Amino acid sequence: MVNLLSHRNSVLNHIIGEIRDSELQKDRLHFRLSLIHLGEMFAYEISKELDYEQREVMTPLGIASVPMLKEQPVLATILRAGIPFHEGFLNIFDKADSIFVSAYRKTHKDGSFTMQVEHFSVPEMDGKILILCDTMIATGSSMIQTYRSLMSKGAVKHTHIAAILGSVEGIETIRKHLPMKDVTIWTGVIDEELTAQAFIVPGLGDTGDLTYGKKI
Repeated sequence: MVNLLSHRNSVLNHIIGEIRDSELQKDRLHFRLSLIHLGEMFAYEISKELDYEQREVMTPLGIASVPMLKEQPVLATILRAGIPFHEGFLNIFDKADSIFVSAYRKTHKDGSFTMQVEHFSVPEMDGKILILCDTMIATGSSMIQTYRSLMSKGAVKHTHIAAILGSVEGIETIRKHLPMKDVTIWTGVIDEELTAQAFIVPGLGDTGDLTYGKKI
């Protein structure tokens, strides 16, 4: 299943519009905080799909019966661009365990590339909900490789893949190669075009560079 969060007008669309704006991108603090805010909004939407149980809470005036999360999800992100987006999720799921994945594009002499997953730190996640977040789904390769690597470390109950922007090609690739009965995709915007170098158009540029500075 694919959930497109921009299908209704909301402040989420406004924030995505701001981080796409090349002039506003010059304010690195504003850009970084916007990614955090988007993580919080995505977390809120995904929270509607999680399991809750009624618990009694003592207030100053009595006892209230309220629905509370049965357990926190496990949060995973791909370094380095995904860190602020992940922070937004962690602001909402504040007791969640976290996974950090080091993945990069290995470019070959013919100009093609493959995704390499070098390192990941994994807590106990058997039977838990996994939220795998990154700012963009371009080709979908990094998400697929990361998902498969994590599944070798534990059997989760369900995986939610979250990305602020996605390409049509990338999302279709994920749907083709991952078991969609076990995976739900959440994205803010889906762009049609993907360049030969696998950049989303119009996209928003390199979120890692915009957040932390250009790499060499």
